[in-house]
Amino acid sequence: MNKLMPAPLAAILPSVPVAIKSIAETALCETALCHVVDLQLDKVKLDRRRLSTLACGLIGIAACVPALAGFELDLDGGNKLKFGGYVKADARHVNGDIAYQDYWVANFPGGAPVDTSHTGFNIKESRVNVTYIHGDVTGFVEWDFYGGGGNEVVSNSSNPRLRHFKFNYKNWMVGQTWSTFMPLAALPEALDFGGPHVGEAFARQVQVRYTRDGLEVALENPETNGDGDVGTPANPVGVTGDQADSDESTPDLIARYTFKGEWGELSLAGLARKVDQGGLDETAVAGNVSGRIHTVGKDDLRFQASFGEPGRYVSAALTPDVVVDPANDQVEVEETTAFTLAYRHFWTDTLRSTAFYGTAETDILERDRAHWGINLIGQITTGVTAGFEVGNYSIDDNNSANADSNYYQFSARYTF
Repeated sequence: MNKLMPAPLAAILPSVPVAIKSIAETALCETALCHVVDLQLDKVKLDRRRLSTLACGLIGIAACVPALAGFELDLDGGNKLKFGGYVKADARHVNGDIAYQDYWVANFPGGAPVDTSHTGFNIKESRVNVTYIHGDVTGFVEWDFYGGGGNEVVSNSSNPRLRHFKFNYKNWMVGQTWSTFMPLAALPEALDFGGPHVGEAFARQVQVRYTRDGLEVALENPETNGDGDVGTPANPVGVTGDQADSDESTPDLIARYTFKGEWGELSLAGLARKVDQGGLDETAVAGNVSGRIHTVGKDDLRFQASFGEPGRYVSAALTPDVVVDPANDQVEVEETTAFTLAYRHFWTDTLRSTAFYGTAETDILERDRAHWGINLIGQITTGVTAGFEVGNYSIDDNNSANADSNYYQFSARYTF
């Protein structure tokens, strides 16, 4: 046994429950948490760094933060349990005539221009996740803290929000995760949560997806936004009564094909869904083209463009799926054109920048919104980054006062 091991820590060897108890009991002893230890438990193997990680996760005391890191448990039969996530703290200042928001999507905060100069601190983008691997089956669950609740007066509490809960079996994926219409590889590296949402395809929902080589085909949860029903669970039985659309009967069909090579990747996606709300009975279709292209050294160019009738899948909160045409008072399916363009440049191995621009406009309501930003991000250690971003969000809708706000954001992130 390692001679550096404190006596109380040696008591954890017989079994996992005893290990957890012993670590908790000796948590205030930094030596017990941080010494290098080789352990072989009966059914769980913890490497040197992961032992202190487990202790820190269990007791959550500030003294353990420097030792925090993601860890993996090797279980019986080759099964694995992995824990991960990141802690991200944002300090953000918004100045202009669009009201403050923790991060920009494509909405109009407050619905009207308002003189704004506001600074906010938050950690709600932080997240935790768990992965369980059992042969060909991999389960994954993740939460962040944008679930609402709390206030900034005393406790600054935030409720967890479910992001992903899914499992993969060979070529199949079942559960809640990113929509197949959303090109993850094209998302810019931004400090503003999600980057230029206004120009992006962005949605998470329950689905069944089949993947074979570069082809992905999925049936995803149908939801028509704009008819007053939003699918909000009303009580413990889930969506019920007036919140359940009586004629939302056909799942959304999405297909994507991705071409990959040493040069990067290019992806094409198509969406078809039934829109039978507000007296309509139509099939809405939309497309998305995206890519990430390697340029010079470690630099890359990222882009995506969406067109057709994507509705809620694109430019989050920009427009409902169905709208009333002000020219004739008829209910119609809105059309949206949106795109983003981003370039990431590495100044050194540990210092990089991304400049991005996203914009979208609608056909019937004539909404026109844009978001640009540029940042500088430093890799402090393997898991720690810190950076600064400056940008602007603007609204130039028809029949609406033009408005825009600048934002300045400092973020620090520790991935474990």
